[in-house]
Amino acid sequence: MLIVMAGLPGAGKSSVAETLGRRLAAPVVSVDPIEAAIWRAGVARDQPTGLAAYVVAEAVAGGVLALGQTVIADAVNAVEAAREQWRSLARRHGVPVAFIEVVCSDPVVHCQRWKAAPAGSMASWNRGGRRWKGCGRSSPRGPITAWCWRL
Repeated sequence: MLIVMAGLPGAGKSSVAETLGRRLAAPVVSVDPIEAAIWRAGVARDQPTGLAAYVVAEAVAGGVLALGQTVIADAVNAVEAAREQWRSLARRHGVPVAFIEVVCSDPVVHCQRWKAAPAGSMASWNRGGRRWKGCGRSSPRGPITAWCWRL
């Protein structure tokens, strides 16, 4: 099975993914540390490192699925193209896919979490010195068109 996390930065996706991964003995493939590693390797932040990180995460998750194991993909998945990437991966491996959208229902707490993230961290969505302006949004853009639990 492929389990895909979705939700805005600071919503708690990674915490839920890690807990679920421990309980299911399933690896968690997270896009954030992959993108951070790309930056540490010297690739400039003005390059499409986010897309590259999703592609790498997909390849790693595909390897786990090929072993017949459940895997959890941890990423914002804010656009339909990202969500379709995971659905396509599941189809190629003949496994079910489930999306878990994590929403911090209290916009004040969500903004506090986001603002507490160190500048330059993935949770801050810092791109070229510009920080994410989405405080108060409750969900990634667009509906998730697959089986989805909303936490």
